[in-house]
Amino acid sequence: MFNHYRLAATFLAAALTLTSHAQQSQQPMGGSGSSTGGEHPAVHDAENRPITAGGFVKSGPIVFEDISKSSGLASWTHVMGTPEKQFIIEANGSGVCLLDYDNDGWLDIYLVNGSTYDALTGKTTPPHAALFHNNHDGTFTDVSEKAGVTNDRWGFGCAVGDYNNDGWPDLYVTNYGKNRLYRNNHDGTFTDVAEKAGVTLGNWSTGATFGDYDGDGRLDLFVPGYIHYDMNSPPVPGSKTVGYVQCAFRGIPVMCGPRGLEGEPDHLFHNNGDGTFTDVSVKAGVNDPNKYYGFSSVFVDLNNDGKVDLAVADDSTPNYLYINKGNGTFEDDSYASGFALNEDGREIASMGLAVGDYDNDGWDDLFVTDFSDDYNVLYHNDGQANFSDVSYHVGLAQDTIPFLGWGTAFIDYDNDGWKDLFMVNGHVYPGVDQHDWGTSFAERPLLFHNDQGKKFTLVPPVENTGLADVIPARGAAFGDLFNDGKIDVVINPLDGHAVLLRNVNSDHHHWVELKLIGGPKGPRDAIGAVVYLTANGMRQRGDVLSGGSYMSSNDQRVHFGLGDAITVDKLEIHWPGGDVETIKLPAVDRIFTITQGKGITGVLCTACDAKK
Repeated sequence: MFNHYRLAATFLAAALTLTSHAQQSQQPMGGSGSSTGGEHPAVHDAENRPITAGGFVKSGPIVFEDISKSSGLASWTHVMGTPEKQFIIEANGSGVCLLDYDNDGWLDIYLVNGSTYDALTGKTTPPHAALFHNNHDGTFTDVSEKAGVTNDRWGFGCAVGDYNNDGWPDLYVTNYGKNRLYRNNHDGTFTDVAEKAGVTLGNWSTGATFGDYDGDGRLDLFVPGYIHYDMNSPPVPGSKTVGYVQCAFRGIPVMCGPRGLEGEPDHLFHNNGDGTFTDVSVKAGVNDPNKYYGFSSVFVDLNNDGKVDLAVADDSTPNYLYINKGNGTFEDDSYASGFALNEDGREIASMGLAVGDYDNDGWDDLFVTDFSDDYNVLYHNDGQANFSDVSYHVGLAQDTIPFLGWGTAFIDYDNDGWKDLFMVNGHVYPGVDQHDWGTSFAERPLLFHNDQGKKFTLVPPVENTGLADVIPARGAAFGDLFNDGKIDVVINPLDGHAVLLRNVNSDHHHWVELKLIGGPKGPRDAIGAVVYLTANGMRQRGDVLSGGSYMSSNDQRVHFGLGDAITVDKLEIHWPGGDVETIKLPAVDRIFTITQGKGITGVLCTACDAKK
């Protein structure tokens, strides 16, 4: 029965792929663009504003405070193309990564920048990416010049991983043009070793992820490709590159793509252990021969067999889900798993990708953000990496339809033990502001509270708080920037100042965070580790991951909300390589460093220090 099911899924995949390409090539007005669910009625708030830029309430729970200016992050500005967004390369924005680059126990922030046509041709100075050092006092200092990570290329994504197992996080930055691999020099500086490592590529790369797919103890690197873009022959309506007389959205002329444009294949690089990588994409079965429009990716164990699988969010083409066979190759289970399409059997404009066990059943679920006029999709893991679209069932779908979503994550913002959902939003067509469609170019974020794994409830945006920020958001990274046990959000907007939303939720729930250090059998930064924590009558799961969100990387420390529990009943760590350890935590409200085979090797408690 199982083999028949997979065979049927394979035939379905082939048929849908052919149908998809036929749809792209036969529609002169609508064939070039993003997959949507069709036109939906405009949604307005009580003051007749588009709901994406309104719907505010005067009072209610204040979850996030915008501290962008006081923190120093607002001093940096993202730049990508021109305000008109004539070409798709100008509209997709860039990611953000959280990493403790100097190993001082506090998360620092790396913001990828874009570029312009004039900068690429040498007419103007290129905009710089920024590395912000955490000063431990609520402020951050831009140290990117000193650190040597300004990139100065047309940047899109970033991923964090200790690829050389020296105990210091390294940084991979994806660009239009050659990518960079910034090796951490242990002294506050980085060296770009991408050329020597063999991971530069050269056209349009997006949301990469590190993971040890073959179990040799070294982090490998997966890099999705988006569009094969030629600066000298841009996708202008009527040109040979596009073919369409006009590219339109709801009948108005807009930039062309992604549909109708040639895609860029994906790449898997095997870590050779000597500072170099080998492209094994075809051999491993993850090279994307269809040239789908890849955006965000993540290595994660979805069938609980101890080996990391690979999920890829593809824009307006079917998503990929590759199951790790344990022999250096993957099985393409995209359709058989249910992850390729939504419940309508339709591909979506996947941008962001979140991973987390939202119902505490021990299986990681997947959430994908989508274009406006369509709903964001929550794929529930029914076990063994078989997924069901439960978006409407859990109350997530309807509220997301007017929004165009990007960076996203499962975060337990109130530390009650249930993972909530956060997503940032912003449109790609500036012209939407000239029409009464109930959507807008700049949009507010969305936060959904998890009601014990059964339903998600939208948290109202209180005026003048972080949830009321109306910005053209793109990349977003999530982590505990102030070591207070609360998950904060860093947003990289399109053509705007960086945004930092500090979690100021009034709950007094308890929590723990774990910084894992791997042993000789696995990656030193423990990417791929799975942690199970039992407390308060619940068993939660957390993973150490690289990549995801939208072309971004989150805090790699595993965070657990404990509710009112003041003790942890059990902590079980499944290390990469197969070892399983049970650790006794002596307290809560602390960040524990746990080294494989050695137990707890460090404790950080900012609240304890404040009381001294």
